[in-house]
Amino acid sequence: MSGIPHDHYEPKTGFEKWLHERLPVVSLIYDTLMIPTPKNLNWWWIWGIVLAFCLVLQIVTGIVLAMHYTPHVDQAFASIEHIMRDVNGGWAIRYAHMNGASLFFLAVYIHMFRGLFYGSYKAPREITWIIGMLIYLAMMATGFLGYVLPWGQMSFWGATVITGLFGAIPGIGEPIQAWLLGGPAVGNATLNRFFSLHYLLPFVIAGLVIVHIWAFHTTGNNNPTGVEVRRGSKEEAEKDTLPFWPYFVIKDLFALVVVLAAFVAVIWTMPNYFGHPDNYIEANPLVTPAHIVPEWYYLPFYAILRAFTADVWVVQIASFLTGGIITAKFFGVLAMFGSIFVMALVPWLDTSRTRSGVYRPQFKWWFWLLVIDFIVLMWCGAMPAEPPYSTISLIGATYWFAYFLVILPLLGVIEKPKTPPATIEEDFDAHYPPKPAE
Repeated sequence: MSGIPHDHYEPKTGFEKWLHERLPVVSLIYDTLMIPTPKNLNWWWIWGIVLAFCLVLQIVTGIVLAMHYTPHVDQAFASIEHIMRDVNGGWAIRYAHMNGASLFFLAVYIHMFRGLFYGSYKAPREITWIIGMLIYLAMMATGFLGYVLPWGQMSFWGATVITGLFGAIPGIGEPIQAWLLGGPAVGNATLNRFFSLHYLLPFVIAGLVIVHIWAFHTTGNNNPTGVEVRRGSKEEAEKDTLPFWPYFVIKDLFALVVVLAAFVAVIWTMPNYFGHPDNYIEANPLVTPAHIVPEWYYLPFYAILRAFTADVWVVQIASFLTGGIITAKFFGVLAMFGSIFVMALVPWLDTSRTRSGVYRPQFKWWFWLLVIDFIVLMWCGAMPAEPPYSTISLIGATYWFAYFLVILPLLGVIEKPKTPPATIEEDFDAHYPPKPAE
C-alpha cells in the first residue's frame, strides 16, 4: 500500500487473526478505505468512482444482454428487437448498457484531461499513467466491438471501414485483417469473434483497473497543487491528508448520485440521442450509408485519421521517402494511433519541474486550446470528409501533435512558473482558513 505513514489494520479477535494469517482480505479493504488522501482534492477528483460504477454497470448489463443475444448474421438484429420488446425490462437494460458506454467515455475523457492539467502523469506516477492509457485502449476496442453487435447498417459498415484500416499496413496488414474478420469480408465469423472479444475485454479492463488502483495507492494520490504529502512522520502526513473513509467516500457518492440523476434522465427521455438512425436498419452489404460515422467518443481520432489525405505535403514526403510504402491511408492509421501514443509518452515529453498546471501561466493557455481542439476534432469527425471540415481537421491534428511533441517540451524550458505552496496543509488553509480559537 501507500508509503505515506498511517495506521494499518490490526486483527483483534481470534477469528480475525486466523483469517488475516490465511487471507488478509480485511486488511486489504481497511488499508484501501483508510488510505491517507490529500485533503485538498477538488471536484475534478470524483470521476474515479463514476468510472468504477460504469465498469460494473457495463459488465452486469452486458452479461444479462448476452443471455438473450444471438451472435448470428441472420438473427442478431432480431435478437436485439426481442430484447427491447419481449424481455422483461430488456429495453431498460439495453439502454443502460448503450448509454453507459457514453457515460464511461465522458468520464474517462474528463479523468484524462484532469490528469494532463494537474500533471498526474509525472514521477513517480508514470506507470499509473501508462496503465490508464492501456485501460483506455481496451475501452476503445471494447466499445468498437460492441457497436458491431446490433448488426445494423452503421454496425456493418463501421466494422468494414475500421477493419479495413488494418489492411493498409504494408506486408502484414491483409493477414491481420483476415484474422480479425475470420474470412475475406465482414460476415458471420466476424460477428462471432467480435461477440467473444466484447464479452472478454471488460474483464481484462477490470484487471487493469485493479492494477491501476494498486499503482496510485503505492505512490499516493496526486492533488491540485502537485505537492507531495510529507512522509517524514505520521504526524506530518496527517496534516496533509484525511482518511479516504468517510470524507472522500461520502463526497464521491454524492457526486455519483448527481451524475446518475442526469444519466437516468437521458435513458428515460432521450435514450437514442447518441445513437445513429441508420443502425436501426438491419445490415445490408449491398447498400452503403451516405455517411459512415462512428460513436461520438471516437470522432476526434476519426477526424485525425481522415485529415491526412494524398494532397497533404507531409503524406507526399513520407510516401516519396519510403518508395510508396506509406500511402495516405496508412499515414492516416499511423496518425490516429500516434495521437494516442503521444498521450502515453507525456510523462517524458513534459519537461517542466512544476507538476500542477495551476502554477504554470503559459501552460494553461496551451492546455485549454488543446481541450478546444479536441472538441473541434470531435465535431469534424461527425462531418463529411470534404472542405472546409477536412482543412479544419488537418489544422486540429497538427495542433494535437504540436502540443505534445513541441509545445510541452519547450514550455519546460522557457516558462517561468509560479511558486506552489510548500505543503498541502498550506494550500488547504489558504482555501479554508482555520477558525480562530474561542
